[in-house]
Amino acid sequence: MPGLTTAAAPFPDDVPTHPLVVIDYELLAQGDRHEVDALWKAGTELGFWYLKNHGVEWEVDQMFDMGAETLDLPLDELMKFEQGDNGNSFGYKARGTIQTDANGTRDNVEFLNIAQDDVLSWPHPTHRTYPSTVNAHMEDTIIPFVRKSMQVNNTILTIFERQLGLPQGALAQLHSTEEPCGSEARCIKTPPRQSSTGVGEHTDFGTLTFLHNRLGGLQVMPPGTQKWLYVKPLPGHAICNVGDALALFSGGILRSSLHRVMPPPGAQSQFERYSIAFFTRPRDSVVLRALWEGSEMIARTVLQAPEGKYDTGSTSAEWIARRIKKLRLKNRQGPETWYASLGTEHDGISRRRCVRGAV
Repeated sequence: MPGLTTAAAPFPDDVPTHPLVVIDYELLAQGDRHEVDALWKAGTELGFWYLKNHGVEWEVDQMFDMGAETLDLPLDELMKFEQGDNGNSFGYKARGTIQTDANGTRDNVEFLNIAQDDVLSWPHPTHRTYPSTVNAHMEDTIIPFVRKSMQVNNTILTIFERQLGLPQGALAQLHSTEEPCGSEARCIKTPPRQSSTGVGEHTDFGTLTFLHNRLGGLQVMPPGTQKWLYVKPLPGHAICNVGDALALFSGGILRSSLHRVMPPPGAQSQFERYSIAFFTRPRDSVVLRALWEGSEMIARTVLQAPEGKYDTGSTSAEWIARRIKKLRLKNRQGPETWYASLGTEHDGISRRRCVRGAV
């Protein structure tokens, strides 16, 4: 099973980590008040949490197998499904094709993104086609994984909606399946014995992320600090986080925090690292802005913020395409291209840029 190497190389005890709140999905789904409060605290402080008892463990195991089978295909076969340089998120991304910092340092990960729309419309493609291994496992693995992941993230969205004081169904409507969206499943592979950054510091493009790691590598920067800390993978636990769209919808009440992917620590670095993720994103036409008209809580927060801070004037599709396009090295024109790729993390990275004297 790809990634199941923790017995041979456990996460080291001497590596600084950032503890995350553990949320029980079964209790969340039952409306348990204590669990809802814990989720709210996690979402408004760091924006990351562990999720246990989510019921997707079997599908995740199958996705690891499918991802390994697919990303082991010959490169010339995978390149037939490459994303390209125009801001498209769906398809294969080869190693070394995006920048990880303002200096243009190349990434060292490859991944395959499978559109939620293509999964739900199977066998008729909405956006694009995929490698033969994806097609072979669509019905037994990918469709169940995507549908269960959607249910988990939609349950969490409903809770956040209620906590924010929004009308019932306000967030669900922004993520309905009535029109195309950027939601996707991702299979990620990092080669062993790497010393450089896998994915540079960023916030996620969309609403919620449902992530499954078997080896270390994910790092977060807690708000108010300049320190990167590993997040230790826990067996059977997903790692979830708030993305840009939800931070904007909530007027910054829910936090989209900086994170990055580095080589696994200690002896874990000798193994290939796989991750499986599901990203929930709004419908393509949804404008990313604070939903202050529907919530007194959000309205109060927006009134205290600089004008326009939570109104991007950008649709979800435009936001995603800009960020992806500017990350592609073929589109790089200098450090300004990296800064043009940023989302809600812009202020934090810009502050460090000034401290370091970067231009």
